[in-house]
Amino acid sequence: MIVGEWVDQREILNSVMESICLEVPILAWPMMADQHLNARMVVEEIKIGLRVQTCDGSVRGFVKSEGLKKMVKDLMEGERGKEVRKKVMEVGKAAKAAMAEDGSSWRTMDELIDDVKY
Repeated sequence: MIVGEWVDQREILNSVMESICLEVPILAWPMMADQHLNARMVVEEIKIGLRVQTCDGSVRGFVKSEGLKKMVKDLMEGERGKEVRKKVMEVGKAAKAAMAEDGSSWRTMDELIDDVKY
């Protein structure tokens, strides 16, 4: 799905979290604002996705259908895609463990609530 208008950033970040928790690799196609930073985080930092390549190799260049097709194929069948799929499974398991009852996120939320309460 391609969204042509402005999208609430929380929804973007939530969809990244949903992808991680469901162990689904991401094909990042940043177009404006801080989407480039989000793509860098997903591709270079966490390594759970691939970035769509532009025609001229620039960050803000055009993407042709052949390039998009190549990246989808690479993500689904290629060696880089294999690494990304393996990594997103690891990260997804860790994220689910953190959010489970008594996981690190659960405990941190409890601590925050306790701090606010008192």
